Parts: sequence; C-alpha cells; structure tokens
Amino acid sequence: MADTISIPQNIFLLIIAVIALIAVIVIVMQWRKVREAQSNVIFLEKQAEIKKIELVERDLESKRLMENVIPLPKDQQERLSNIRGETSKMMQKVGFLHSEINERVTRLETRAEYEKLQKLLDDIEKKEEELNKKGKKGGK
Repeated sequence: MADTISIPQNIFLLIIAVIALIAVIVIVMQWRKVREAQSNVIFLEKQAEIKKIELVERDLESKRLMENVIPLPKDQQERLSNIRGETSKMMQKVGFLHSEINERVTRLETRAEYEKLQKLLDDIEKKEEELNKKGKKGGK
C-alpha cells in the first residue's frame, strides 16, 4: 500500500491562507506602483502643457514687442546700424580666422604624421640593411 502523508485540514487551510495573503500583498504592491506611475504620467503631461503655454506666451510677448517697436532718434538708428555693420564685419573676420586656424592645425597634423612616417621608414630601412648584412654573413 502506498504511504500517503496526510496533512491535517487546519494546516492545509493555513498554508492556503498564507499563499493567498502573499498573493494579495503582491497584487496590492503592483497596483500601487501602477497608480503611482499613472499619477507621474499625468503630472508630467500637466508640466508639458504648462511649458507649452509658457512658450506660447513668450512668443506672443516677443511678437508684441516686435510690433510695438519704439522709434529711435536718427542718430541712435545710425549708431545701431553702424554697430550691426561692425558686428557683421567682425563675424566675417572671426569666421576667416577660424578657417585659417583649422587649416594650419590640419597642416601641422599632416606634417607631424609625415615626420612619424619618415622616421618609421628610416627605421625599416635600417632594419632591412641589418637583415641584408646578416643574410650575407649567414650565406657565406
């Protein structure tokens, strides 16, 4: 006959109750995490909406300011145009100097690379000569 282990009914119910309790705790924790994530998403949506509204308000404000340009006296307008012209010239000069610097850096990098390669070539030629001398000595 088969030996069967009999578990008293109270212990069996206690084990089922513990498993059910653990399952309920896990479900509650997961539900809480989901609710928290949903509230975070809603909060972030509200923040994004507020940022959009702020950007639109700033844009409208800047447009309003551009439309309500305060006319400057003639001498200040001339000074402003001179400043803009000088700024434009400076930017062109800076761009030119920047390209010159980049070109010189490229030349220096190329020269340095050429010198390295030349050194390597010299080393290879010396080693080749040594190998040729060793080969001639060994062949004699």
